[in-house]
Amino acid sequence: MDDESRYRAVRSRDARFDGEFFFAVLTTGIYCRPSCPATTPLRRNVRFHPSAAAAQHDGFRACKRCRPDAVPGSAAWHVRADAAARAVRLIADGVVDREGVDGLAARLGYSTRQLRRQLTDELGAGPVALARAQRAQTARVLLQTTALPVTEIAFASGFASVRQFNDTIKKIYAATPGRLRAAGPGPSASAASGVALRLAYRGPYAAREIFDFLARRAVPGVEEVEGPVGSRVYRRTLRLPGGPGIAAVHESGGGRGWLDCAMSLSEVSDLTAATQRIRRLFDLDADPCAVTERFAGDPVLGPGSAAVPGLRAPGAADPHETAFRAVLGQQITVAAARTLTAVLVSSCGTPLPEPSGSLTHLFPSAEDVAAASLEELGMPRARRATLRTLAEALAGGGLVLDAGADRDEAEKGLLSLAGIGPWTAAYIRMRALGDPDVLPPGDVALNRALARAGRPDPAAWAPWRSYATHLLWNSLSGKDRS
Repeated sequence: MDDESRYRAVRSRDARFDGEFFFAVLTTGIYCRPSCPATTPLRRNVRFHPSAAAAQHDGFRACKRCRPDAVPGSAAWHVRADAAARAVRLIADGVVDREGVDGLAARLGYSTRQLRRQLTDELGAGPVALARAQRAQTARVLLQTTALPVTEIAFASGFASVRQFNDTIKKIYAATPGRLRAAGPGPSASAASGVALRLAYRGPYAAREIFDFLARRAVPGVEEVEGPVGSRVYRRTLRLPGGPGIAAVHESGGGRGWLDCAMSLSEVSDLTAATQRIRRLFDLDADPCAVTERFAGDPVLGPGSAAVPGLRAPGAADPHETAFRAVLGQQITVAAARTLTAVLVSSCGTPLPEPSGSLTHLFPSAEDVAAASLEELGMPRARRATLRTLAEALAGGGLVLDAGADRDEAEKGLLSLAGIGPWTAAYIRMRALGDPDVLPPGDVALNRALARAGRPDPAAWAPWRSYATHLLWNSLSGKDRS
């Protein structure tokens, strides 16, 4: 887009572009999202920015009406696989707060200078500014939805000092932390034991389909889905840097532009990491309009895409967990894989300090699986060996599966492990690494759906073949999906 087309999007208040760019108004010193309901400023007074951090870096304050800092990030970072996109995903996971810019650069194999230059060219802000914008957003959420003391919020959000926290909040929101707290809704009764969040997304959202997918695969002890269809709650445990956490995501209200979520955390400083992991699991940063547009004229996918607007491709809250579950699910049904995975959780998962309903364990870490005998699983010796080999590769760092992993390199690494073939590697790439363009080869259910459709050429569905996979899976009856 050029600036004139961006301005047309602002004039039409087109929410499809929220997060894709931001506009700042020179006469007010405020920056907004494209769909801001306020009176559209004159073109000569508008400047455009590729990120909220860039607008903040140039001295603009966040609009109090449209809250531009709260919108999903650009869907491009969800799709792209280059170093800048990987860096954005790692920053969102809190890597700069935990490991600094040096740690971020080391993960990506770049010097800090190279990384800073590349991010500034792409986003108008370097890694420090991007992390600062994220810390400010986390602080605003905590101020407005919890009763935590302001000092505790400052450090929980990742700020180095209370003074830095106060200065940043005043600069970005033109308000003191106290005034910002007073302007919020206050602690939610539904999240009395945690932090209440609204997880924003763009476009329509097919909540029923993603909750169905997760419910069929929910592993006892780690996950549960409760309630009637349309009002279900998905709950799961999370292994976080500061300790265990529990996330609860509500299906109801999915048409409002966000999913309600409550986070119960051992350390509130894990809020950023926990939020991003749930966002990836529920595919909240996708651009469903682009997917629908791509499939609209396709005779195979077009009708299904139109019937289920906003279909998502579920990702992973824990890439290592997803990799282990993919191996456990080789050549067996979804129900059988769920049962087998529950045995792994009960035998070598980490018990929670206190159970929460039916949630009792964290999924086993790579180190736990590598050290376990795995005899309880009752699997063939070769399959147990594959599971252990994968665990050792992950625990030793020889295989990297995280938000910033190089997808091609990760797939090569997976295929080099004995017992992991193209289907397993592709499934892990699709879900654990969030690749939107994967059609798992040799998938029995997928082949059945393709055969019924007259065996079309999947290459025509790039770059959204992961979404094509879910559309085809959803076209089958429950028995055929197994």
